[in-house]
Amino acid sequence: MALFVGSAVTWPLPLCASRCPLPSLQALALWAQLPGLMGSGDTTWLYLRAWPDPVFEGDALTLQCYGWTNKALSQVKFYKDGRLLQTPKTRWSLSVGTATLESSGQYSCTGKVAYVPYLGRQTSELVKVQVQEPFPPPVLSAVPSPELREGSPLTLRCQTNLHPQKSASRLLFSFHRDASTLQDRGPHTELYLPGERDSGLYWCRATLEGGVAQKQSPQLEVRVQVPVSQPLLTLRPGPTGLAVGAMVELLCEAQKGSPPISYLFYLDGKILGNISSPYGRATCFPVTVTSERDARYSCRAENYVSGETSEPKILSLDGTPHWLVAGLSASLLGVLVIATALLACFRPWRKAGQ
Repeated sequence: MALFVGSAVTWPLPLCASRCPLPSLQALALWAQLPGLMGSGDTTWLYLRAWPDPVFEGDALTLQCYGWTNKALSQVKFYKDGRLLQTPKTRWSLSVGTATLESSGQYSCTGKVAYVPYLGRQTSELVKVQVQEPFPPPVLSAVPSPELREGSPLTLRCQTNLHPQKSASRLLFSFHRDASTLQDRGPHTELYLPGERDSGLYWCRATLEGGVAQKQSPQLEVRVQVPVSQPLLTLRPGPTGLAVGAMVELLCEAQKGSPPISYLFYLDGKILGNISSPYGRATCFPVTVTSERDARYSCRAENYVSGETSEPKILSLDGTPHWLVAGLSASLLGVLVIATALLACFRPWRKAGQ
């Protein structure tokens, strides 16, 4: 067996006779240092570098494994949180791809150092990669308020701040309502709507110019309150051909208006009662004819925005002598008639699908 003497120790070299090529000067120099290095017990043979450093969302993250004093490596593999990553396309580096927050973790590499076959596979120390946000998700606000009257102006503000190390970058903003785009990417953080008419879920998106990092704001519900239109009052049955004691239903409906809508019913200017319609549908109010003289009925629709009164309806009798049961019997009869009318009042007038 041939012997190589260095650092006052004898290091065995494999016997290969005259057919083996002589070791290179680089290998001989490295072997000369091995006894002292291996004896120290704390030599790090592999190093891992991740760049850019620091790394932000949208950056191209790359890993590089290199040997002690830049010695050549072979059979290099990369790991994240102990799990093997894909095989590198180059010998000593691996492109992880576009960095996301999920790219954060503990990275390492393994490999063999050339010219030192006796070392076996070596492992680098762990390198912690913490991917940072170039900016937090934006917040959308509505000025003066997310609740406004139909036709009122509205300003949407999309606000966020760049990381100090990204202060030289520029953000682009887009504004959306539900699935539609109100304004595509641009440098302005505000969008002015001169006369908004649509309720819905509004949101904005901030994008780093020239990069892939983008973030969306939480949705903001904007409620556009529509004033009520003048209601239409209808009498059932018709306003003529009735007698004292007959039951009449007053049907009141506003074609437009944001719910809930309150309907108030009047006889000769005096209020009879009111009914709240949480979905804005038409409501009816039963009354009993108690006098032979003409009666003037009207109704009023009100919501949080406005109120409107219907045109009056005149109820005339046909001159038939009135009949009323005096005392308790008349009262009970009236209660039963009114209750029956109330039960049947709403069903025929419900809108389709409601």
